[in-house]
Amino acid sequence: MPETTIAVEARNAVKTFGQGAVAVTALDNVSVKIKQGEFFTLLGPSGCGKTTLLRLIAGFETPTSGQILLDGDDITNLPPNKRAVNTVFQSYALFPHLTVAQNIGFGLEMQDRPRAEIKDTVARMLALVQLEPMADRKTSQLSGGQQQRVALARALAPTPKVLLLDEPLSALDLKLRKEMQIELKRLQQETGITFVFVTHDQEEALTMSDRIAVMSAGLIQQVGPPRDIYTRPANRFVASFIGETNFLAGISDGARVKLGNGAMLDVVAPRGPVGLAIRPEQVRVVAVDTAGAILATVASTVYFGTDTHVHVTLSDGTEIVARQQSPATGGVEMQKGAAVGVVLAQDALQVMGD
Repeated sequence: MPETTIAVEARNAVKTFGQGAVAVTALDNVSVKIKQGEFFTLLGPSGCGKTTLLRLIAGFETPTSGQILLDGDDITNLPPNKRAVNTVFQSYALFPHLTVAQNIGFGLEMQDRPRAEIKDTVARMLALVQLEPMADRKTSQLSGGQQQRVALARALAPTPKVLLLDEPLSALDLKLRKEMQIELKRLQQETGITFVFVTHDQEEALTMSDRIAVMSAGLIQQVGPPRDIYTRPANRFVASFIGETNFLAGISDGARVKLGNGAMLDVVAPRGPVGLAIRPEQVRVVAVDTAGAILATVASTVYFGTDTHVHVTLSDGTEIVARQQSPATGGVEMQKGAAVGVVLAQDALQVMGD
């Protein structure tokens, strides 16, 4: 990866809060490179270190050790107001006594930009976030989605090299959140600014990102495009955190894996005990007498509208979830306790590390 394409880089970043026995390591020697002009997401559960890394990039925290670089320049000890970086917070932090236009222009006013430039920039930002009719309204008169757009426009107005977004959609209802996912991606593509987005929501990350860094316990577990993260998880944590996953245990002879119920799968894996993973959409529930099917019992079915999740149990107690398009496969009884067959897409089975 050419160095000139890197917008933000963390090099061996460590961040420890507290000292001695009560010290907590929020980031444990994290290194990552974020390309110019990409939508990059830091994804993980609460306490994984994603927001801490974002705050190091913003300058709100200083690393215990390591470096933060912007366009190749070391900004580790540079104060936030000296960095070409802006942040959109979870709470939006708008000024309720100012109009939408005044909120958007506030940062430019603080930089003593020429009045004509401020006026033109505010007009351009209003058009970008599609809020021209709201320019003279107080932000307290806006909906949550509109307030979020104002916060985005204010952060984008000074044309930062990098825009940091700290779970900005979490306060919105489900329908509006989905709409804003599309809007955020549109804004990023239209402006060409590097977006670094923090979320614990897997769907948000998969929907918007060019690349995702999955984090856990202060470490980056995997970095890659959404499709790679989903279809080729690096370890069990990534597989379980991103979407739903079935985990199977078996014994490998090198060319085949024998499951606990005796079923044999054509999977190349190191000899000995092995763990396998397969997504629910790669599992089919079929008639008991289907060739190659593994015998199972229906434990429950859950209807999701377009999909039905069928939970089955193998004879050794292993539980498997199959995701099927609704209605469930014709001709197969889906009542609890019914005997069914399960077919696993063997090319989708993955050998899992720790």
